Amino acid sequence: MSFLRNSWYVAAWDHEVTRGKMMRRTLLGEPVVLYRDEAGVPLALADRCCHRHAPLSKGMLFGDVVECPYHGFRYDRTGKCIAIPGQDSVPDSAFVRAYPMVERYRWLWIWMGDPALANPDLIEDFHWMDDPDWRHAGERLELKANYVFLIENLLDLSHLSYVHRTTLGTHKVAETPMDFEEFERGVRVTRWIFDHPAPPFFQKAGNFGVEEPMDRWQIIDWTSPSFVRLDVGCARAGTGAPEGDRSQGISLRNMNAITPETETETHYFWATARNFKLEDRWMTDLVYDNVHAAFLEDLDILQAQQENFETAPEASRINMRHDAGGIAARRKLEALIADEQAMLRSAAE
Repeated sequence: MSFLRNSWYVAAWDHEVTRGKMMRRTLLGEPVVLYRDEAGVPLALADRCCHRHAPLSKGMLFGDVVECPYHGFRYDRTGKCIAIPGQDSVPDSAFVRAYPMVERYRWLWIWMGDPALANPDLIEDFHWMDDPDWRHAGERLELKANYVFLIENLLDLSHLSYVHRTTLGTHKVAETPMDFEEFERGVRVTRWIFDHPAPPFFQKAGNFGVEEPMDRWQIIDWTSPSFVRLDVGCARAGTGAPEGDRSQGISLRNMNAITPETETETHYFWATARNFKLEDRWMTDLVYDNVHAAFLEDLDILQAQQENFETAPEASRINMRHDAGGIAARRKLEALIADEQAMLRSAAE
C-alpha cells in the first residue's frame, strides 16, 4: 500500500507556521516548505530547488518570495522562479511545485495530488475545534510506524482494556461486542457498555462515583484516507443516553488527522473537545493530560508492532470480531489507492 494523493491532509497546526519563517515537513514522502505570505495566508512549495535540489527551507524569505540558500534562485508563491543571480532571463522550466493550502479548524490542510481536483468542500469536518460551545486541546505526535496501524488502532477500542488499564479502559470494553457499518467513503463502529462503572478518567472528569453504574458509548467514524472522529462519553445508567439524552453525563469528541510522513513514519494530529465545564482551565488540562498519556501508550505499542512487521512483512495475521471496522477501512483504502494509481498509469500511456 502507498498513499492516496488526491485528498486533503493536515500539514501542520495553525500556530506551527508563522509569518517570516519557513518550516520543512515531509508529507507523503515529499519534502515540503511551509510558510505564510505577508497577509498571513499559508503557502506550500516543494522543498527542493530546481537547480541543485537544495532545501528552500534553509534559505531566506523576502516578503512572499523564497530565496534558495545555495545559489540564490528566487521563487514566488506559485513556485515560479522569478530571478537567477548573474543572468537576466529565467527559463520556463525553472519552477518548483506549489501545493494548494487551506486554513480551517485550527489546522493547515494541504492537497498533495492533482491541484485541479483540490476542492475545499472535501475537507473533513472537524468543526468542534472552532465551535464556541466546545473547548479543545491537542497536539502533533510523531509515530514511527505506518499510518494504517494507527487507523486500525482507533477503530478497535477493545485495546483500551489492556493498553490503557489505568486511564481510559476497563475490562468491560474488550468483553462488549461492537457493531459496524460501511459507507461510500468510510466506516462507523459503535459500542455501548451498559450499567458499568466508568474508567478512571471519566470518573474524574464527570465527578462520578467509583462504583456508580454508567452507560458508556463509543461511536467511531473513519473517513478516507486517514481521518478518525470519536464520539465518546458516559451518562448515569438508565437516564436515556442511548435515546439521545446525555444530560446526565459527559461527552467528548476526539479528532484525529493522520498524515503519512513516509511508509514507516506518521504525523499524528489529534485534539479532544468537550462541551462541559467550558471555563475551567483545570478540566482542559485534565483532558489533555489523560489523552496525551494514553496516546503515548498507543505509540509505544504501534512502534513495537512496526518493528515486528519489518522483520516478517509476509507473516500472516488472524482476525477477530473486533477487527471488522479496521478490516473494512483497510480494504476501502487499498481500493481507492489502487484506483488512483490505475488512473495515473492510464493517463501516462
